[in-house]
Amino acid sequence: MSIDFSLILVLATLVTGVVWGGWLAYLRQTGQLGSTAEAREAGRVPESANAIHEPVLVEYARSFFPVLLIVLVVRSFLYEPFRIPSSSMMPTLLIGDFIFVNKYEYGLRLPVLNTEIVDLGEPKQGDVVVFRLPADPSVNYIKRLIGMPGDKITYRNKRLYINDEQVPIEYIGLYETDLGTEVRIARESLEFVEHDLLLMPYQKSMEGTFMVPEGHYFMMGDNRDNSRDSRYQGVGFIPVENVVGRAVRIWMNWDFPGSLQWRRIGRAIE
Repeated sequence: MSIDFSLILVLATLVTGVVWGGWLAYLRQTGQLGSTAEAREAGRVPESANAIHEPVLVEYARSFFPVLLIVLVVRSFLYEPFRIPSSSMMPTLLIGDFIFVNKYEYGLRLPVLNTEIVDLGEPKQGDVVVFRLPADPSVNYIKRLIGMPGDKITYRNKRLYINDEQVPIEYIGLYETDLGTEVRIARESLEFVEHDLLLMPYQKSMEGTFMVPEGHYFMMGDNRDNSRDSRYQGVGFIPVENVVGRAVRIWMNWDFPGSLQWRRIGRAIE
């Protein structure tokens, strides 16, 4: 069962806030908060003599609430960290990459409810996007946005066509990998970005033509022949409201129990 960390964070922030706020309200109602503060300002008694004994629960709530609130705001509206668990986005992203995802570029959404409250922009073709899997919204996927609403997408003989126009690629050479088969690396030129992708000449993958409905996107992995993406049932077209944000930067790579790959730290995601 997947853990909804956003829900846990919201609940933890709410509980600690209610406990701390309730304690402050109690002190104000009983006059303890105001009288103690006035006494301290007047210097009539030592601070220790006016110290109010806090229950342990209140002490923990007072300590954790500001931290939880900051984490909630940053994670919900600014940047959220993710870890790459599979090879579907190679060579752009490797297993063990820890990435930051920009949460505000496509608009601000309420945590848990995912309701848009401020429209700041829309995804562009070529963006590397994190989205919630339509079949199970508790699962996050990361792929490259290939098809916009209304686009006709065709994948045939290892080549991509958008609205019947073949997308240009430049073959670079062989890619060193432990995938167990010959892998070629190529440079693909989309409308807004050029990026590297992997192709396996002797491995079959899903082909076909797909019409992207309004309000949806078509996603594909850069490891074209080893990616479960919008070509497959269980993923399919991605509704606009399922988009989480744009992957922008790698902040660490550690495929445990292997060693850290320092050269990937700070690398921008294109």
